[in-house]
This record gives sequence, C-alpha cells and structure tokens, in this order.
Amino acid sequence: MDQRSRAYVASGAIVGIFLLVQLGALALVGPFQSAGYQATADPQDPTNSLVYVAFILVMTGVMLAIIRFDVDWLLRLLLVGTGAYVGLFVFRVLVPPVLTIPVGGFSLNAIAWAGGLLLGVALWVHPEWYVIDAAGIVMGAGAAGLFGISFGVLPALVLLTVLAVYDAISVYGTEHMLTLASGVMELKVPIVLVVPLSLSYSYLDAGTPAAVDDGDDEQRAVDGDERGADATAAANGGAADRPETDTDAEGDDLELDREALFIGLGDAVIPTILVASAAFFAPEGVPAVDLLGIPASLPAVTAMVGTTAGLVVLLWMVLKGRAHAGLPLLNGGTIAGYLLGAVASGLSLAQATGIAPYL
Repeated sequence: MDQRSRAYVASGAIVGIFLLVQLGALALVGPFQSAGYQATADPQDPTNSLVYVAFILVMTGVMLAIIRFDVDWLLRLLLVGTGAYVGLFVFRVLVPPVLTIPVGGFSLNAIAWAGGLLLGVALWVHPEWYVIDAAGIVMGAGAAGLFGISFGVLPALVLLTVLAVYDAISVYGTEHMLTLASGVMELKVPIVLVVPLSLSYSYLDAGTPAAVDDGDDEQRAVDGDERGADATAAANGGAADRPETDTDAEGDDLELDREALFIGLGDAVIPTILVASAAFFAPEGVPAVDLLGIPASLPAVTAMVGTTAGLVVLLWMVLKGRAHAGLPLLNGGTIAGYLLGAVASGLSLAQATGIAPYL
C-alpha cells in the first residue's frame, strides 16, 4: 500500500473514531440522565455556555503556566486523572453493580471503579497510540454525553459558536496554543488522538512532531506560519507531523513522509455536544432514527452528517499540507446539519435554535 492510500485509510479511521464518540454519547445520554448526572440546574440557560468558556480560558492559562514553570508531570497527572474520572462516569452507568464495596454508608461499584482506575493506569504507564485512542473514545463519549444532557440546544449552539471563533483566534491571531500544543504532544496524554499510517508506528518511540519543534523565525515567516498552524492543529484539529512535501502528477501537494495523523480530542467532543443535546432535548413529534439500536432524533443524525462533512474537509486540507483550526469547520458543519434536520422535521428556526421562548 502506497503512502497516499495509507493516508486515506488513516483519515477513514479518524472519521470512524468521531462516529464512535458520537454514537457513544447518544447511547449514554439516557443512562446519564437516569443516574442524575445533569450538571446544570437549568439546561436551557444560555449563560451556562459562557461559564464553560470562561472555565476553558482559565484552564488554558493554568496549563500554560504549568508548562512555563517546567512541572510537566503535574499537567500529565491532571489530564490522566481527568481521563480516569470521566471514564468512571461511563463505567458506572454501563457496568451493573454486581460487586459492591461499602464505604461510608455508600456502596461503590467495584468493577466500575476498577475500570476507571485501569484506564488511568494504562494512560500513565503505557500511553501507546491504541491506548490513547481507546481512552479518547471513552472520554469523548462520556464528556459529550454529560454536556449534552446539561446544555439545551440554545446553550449548545452558543458554546459551539463561541469556541469556533476562539479556536480561529488562537490559531490565526494570538497563536497562544503553540506552547500548549508543544507541551501536550510531549506528554503523550489523551488530549490528542493518534492514527498511525503503519502498524509498526510507535507513539511512545516517536519524538515531538516536527511541526511542534522550535524553528527559526525566518523559516517560519517563509512558510506563512504554517508550522504554528500545524502545532495548534495537533491539539485542536489537524495533523501535527509536517514533513517535506512533494508534488503528484496533477500538481497537488502530497505529504509523503507522514508517520501518523493527529487530531485533537476536543474536536470530537465539542461538536458532539450539539449532537447529544439535539437527541436528548428533541421536542415531541420530531422524527426519530435508529442508529444501530441507538435512538436519535433526525436533527441529531443530520448534525452527525454535518460533523462528518466538516471533518472530511479538514482532513483534505491536512493531507494537502494546509492545516487549519478544526472547530470552525467541525462546529460549522454540525450546526448547519442540525438546522437542516430541524427544519426538515417541521421546526421553525426559532424553535430549532431555542430562541422561541425569548420572542
């Protein structure tokens, strides 16, 4: 199999991972709601989104500070611990409490807790690409499901819009994601999904991708700051490796030396929040679709189609050597797909966007 074919197969695997995250989130919204995991008192309050965006800004600052003061182990502990914690939420609703341990008047689901602990240990001691990706699917589905039942459609739309703008600014404007991307790529944590182009590839043995390495300013200017875009893409939606390119017979740029494709876990989670919200908060009468035994409203399904369309465009840009911020394309496709499905379901735009109560 030539390198072009490998790149296409890897791109298909990324699409598959996104679909697994979205199907997992759809499967979890019901159990999460039954377990009382809804995190907001009023899921329809759009200010919930602004609080979450503020939290993202604060956490970004905290992570940048950790990297600046060279205490990377603390950042790794934070991210691995978060992965284990989210995994625990998933395992608690999926694993029946057949074995419980009484602790302080409560009964802990021993198997679920063991699953969360095992996930954290695996990420800490052996963060190979398949461990990262498996954990990422569990974390992504869990996080999107939790936010999906906590954010109504209007807050979800606000969240996706604001984060798409923020992602664009952080890539093409302030570029403050460069340092963060460099730090997290070195830590081998489940904030970046890794899809190799060959089975012999080892994420553990691979160094920090060249796009994240420091380069001289003159070359960076010549490249149109593409190095910076690629580094940010590793954390937010694109390829981190940016080797030398060649030209195919049709004159298109084709990267021949790439070893793996990288895409941010957040790029799978953020659009899926709207997918989960559209399914969970679907009004009565909206058509439902069966997805491999998982019920979903038509707007949720078309939102998934929109996410996939945005992802395909993003991967096409990556393989052409033009890495970009991921969320503008992904969130934009998800929102457009959701609105088309909502209108096709008979909802007005006011109802679809959740602004009808404010009119």
